[in-house]
Amino acid sequence: MTQTLTDLYSLPLLRSGRSCSVNAENRTGEKGNACRMDSPLGHSRKGSPCIDCIPAGSTETLMDLHGSGVIQHIWVTVTDATEKGHFVLRDLVLRMYWDGEETPSVEVPLGDFFLNGFARGYEVVSLPMAVNPRRGMNCYLPMPFSSRARVTLENQHAGDIRGFFFQIDCTLYDEPLQNTGMLHAQWRRQKLTALQQDYVLLDGVRGRGHYVGTHLMIQALERYWWGEGEMKFYVDGDRDYPSQCSTGLEDYFGGAWSFGGYTDEKGCMKEKTYCTPFLGYPFYGCEDTFHSDYFQRDIPPMRAFYRWHIPDPVLFRQDLKVTVQQIGSGPRGPHGLFERQDDYTSVCYWYQTEPHAAFPALPCPEDRWPR
Repeated sequence: MTQTLTDLYSLPLLRSGRSCSVNAENRTGEKGNACRMDSPLGHSRKGSPCIDCIPAGSTETLMDLHGSGVIQHIWVTVTDATEKGHFVLRDLVLRMYWDGEETPSVEVPLGDFFLNGFARGYEVVSLPMAVNPRRGMNCYLPMPFSSRARVTLENQHAGDIRGFFFQIDCTLYDEPLQNTGMLHAQWRRQKLTALQQDYVLLDGVRGRGHYVGTHLMIQALERYWWGEGEMKFYVDGDRDYPSQCSTGLEDYFGGAWSFGGYTDEKGCMKEKTYCTPFLGYPFYGCEDTFHSDYFQRDIPPMRAFYRWHIPDPVLFRQDLKVTVQQIGSGPRGPHGLFERQDDYTSVCYWYQTEPHAAFPALPCPEDRWPR
């Protein structure tokens, strides 16, 4: 674990451990056991590279490894993820369990975990997550485990999922790694935020660790600019006021001035999407065509953002809470600022010591679907 994702100089250093890869053709990750399935092309040729069917209502175990190690890369794709009217990427639930725990440390709809919000497939380019054409979803967040790693996928879709492809790449060790936290990720949504009450992305975290990532998805339900709210981090006993806050929402995600990239032929400002290694605004759109003016949209637009706190993790020793204000600007309210209500969804990523506090119950699929 001494090598960082950005440290190219450590690449020549020899390492201990054993490489291991789990996919549909080697479900156990056993050494010398890949590519052994029956193939019409003959011995040791390509056989069945995917899980042919995950029935509706069932849970598939993608990986169950005993021992110590680190998951270093996950790649997945699903064939029918963008059928019109279907929300497959939010109907499939990804869960991860470390060291024999009964409740998951990761529980997130599949697409949202990989920065593909709103059950839409779109490209993302960041350091620990990448989504490539066409819905090739990749995660490079290191996931250490001391005695066992179990990864499952539950199909909460109305129909069977046919053709689920995946690969999980690990390094296994003879002894558990020292001084490491376990990866955690949690999904939340509030379809209509409350006036003057911050949207809660994360609460109830207990233990020692550090916060490493935010994936925020917003559907604005009111007129005017929606992004004046500040991200807040309450650390180690903070109550009335946080230890850290941003200067605004677009500022937190590394943009500025309402993400204003250009104006259209009618003089209306258009927001500009972007992807960078640590922060981005990869998706801006809606199901149908809408007018570009903030004042005349027929359908609430969908906006998805990410920020990775890799060079700047938020450290905590006892507890952590993360919230964001719903504040906008326009002709309403004093000094042009006003409290607003919108539809917020989020995924938080953090590392911490175990045991972790129980997560809030994941809503049913219908309550996860975008507007």
